[in-house]
Amino acid sequence: MYLIAGLGNPDKKYENTRHNIGFEAVMLLARKHGISLGKSKFKAVYGEGIIAGEKAIISMPQTYMNLSGDSVAEMAAFYKIPPANIIIIHDDISLTPGRLRIRGKGSAGGHNGLKSIIARLGSDEFARIKIGVGAPTHSDYDLADFVLGKFSSEEQKILAPVLENAVDAVECMIKSGIDRAKNKYNS
Repeated sequence: MYLIAGLGNPDKKYENTRHNIGFEAVMLLARKHGISLGKSKFKAVYGEGIIAGEKAIISMPQTYMNLSGDSVAEMAAFYKIPPANIIIIHDDISLTPGRLRIRGKGSAGGHNGLKSIIARLGSDEFARIKIGVGAPTHSDYDLADFVLGKFSSEEQKILAPVLENAVDAVECMIKSGIDRAKNKYNS
């Protein structure tokens, strides 16, 4: 069984913000596979189904970004899902909009959602799909304001195919492994 969690913030005011790109990706994944995200438990909204022939849970933690690990760890413990079968989809300011990068493990890289997940799982051995959201162009711009800001119309056009690639990458990771997905989708 796999756990695919998209990171974001639950309030309506955060919809379509850079920090919520993980939510956007898992909602697209759920739609593609006919999985209803209608369950609410483990501090998450989630659904269960089949992806690439394997049982999968698609989750949107409702804890706010900085406490994402609370939800992911509870769900992983309940379903006995090892870190190797967890895929986290999240925003990455070090990548320009339109870029996607897959990693099999590693540090949080300054991302508070990943810090929380690593701390609660006690492991960094889970896969990540990082979706580029860019970084502020002015050094005096507040990073929190930037990631909680909305995409420009030009950025939205660039992101649509990246979200599709993120969904395809999840399927590839489950079916063919992370190395195949990295070779195919890292841009």
